[in-house]
Amino acid sequence: MNENPSAFRRRRIEAGLSVTELARKAGVTKSHLSYVELGKAGFSPRNLKAIATVLGCTIPDLLLPEPDSKTEDKTEEQSNRSAA
Repeated sequence: MNENPSAFRRRRIEAGLSVTELARKAGVTKSHLSYVELGKAGFSPRNLKAIATVLGCTIPDLLLPEPDSKTEDKTEEQSNRSAA
C-alpha cells in the first residue's frame, strides 16, 4: 500500500470530482476509493493507472515519495551512535 491518501484526495478535489464520480469514471467501487483516501487500502497497478488517467496525472503522483537513501543512511548512523 504505497498510495498517498492526501494526494488522492487533493487531486480528486482539484479535478472537481466527488468520490462517486471518480470511482465511476475509473471503474472502481466508491467504498474502495474511500478506504484508499483514508489510508486503509490500496489499489492494483491497473486501477492506479485508471485513476491517474481520469485525474490527468501519473501513477507516481498518487504514491508516497520514495525514501531518500541519504536520509536513511543518516538516520541509521545516528541510531548507531546513540546505541554506542
